[in-house]
Amino acid sequence: MAQKTFTLDEAQLVLPVLASLLKQAIQAKQLVEQIDKEFQDLKHRIFLSGGTLLNIAKVAARKAEREKAVQNMTDVLSEIEATGVQVKDLDVGLLDFPCLVDEGMILLCWKLGEEKITHWHSLEEGFKGRKLIDENILKQQKKRAN
Repeated sequence: MAQKTFTLDEAQLVLPVLASLLKQAIQAKQLVEQIDKEFQDLKHRIFLSGGTLLNIAKVAARKAEREKAVQNMTDVLSEIEATGVQVKDLDVGLLDFPCLVDEGMILLCWKLGEEKITHWHSLEEGFKGRKLIDENILKQQKKRAN
C-alpha cells in the first residue's frame, strides 16, 4: 500500500483534530508516568521499612487506572497513525506529515503549541533540521492541488 501524503492545505485541515488526539495521548502518558512513580515510591518505602500494610483495593484500582491509560494512549496513537501522520515525540508533541515536493518526500513538521504548520524537514534530518516552509514548497503544493 502506498504511503499517504498530504499537501500543506490538507495537513492544516486535519491539524485541529490531530492536535486534540495528541493532547489526549500526552495526558494518558503523563498519567501512566505519575502512577509508575507512585508505585516506585511505594516499592521503595516497603523496601526501607522491611514491609508494610497495603490498601490492596487502592493499589488494584490505581493499577487498573494505569492499564486503562495505557490502552487509551495506544488507541489514540493508532488513530493518529491510521491517518498517515507520524507521531514523532509524545513528550514534545511532534507530528510529521509526509508530503511530496519535486517528486521527493519531505515531512511537514508541527509541534504542539504552534498555531499552524510552518516548518518542514527531510526524512533524514528530523526535528533538528527543521526549516521554514519556503516559496518553493508553496509553489509545489499549489501545483499538486490543481
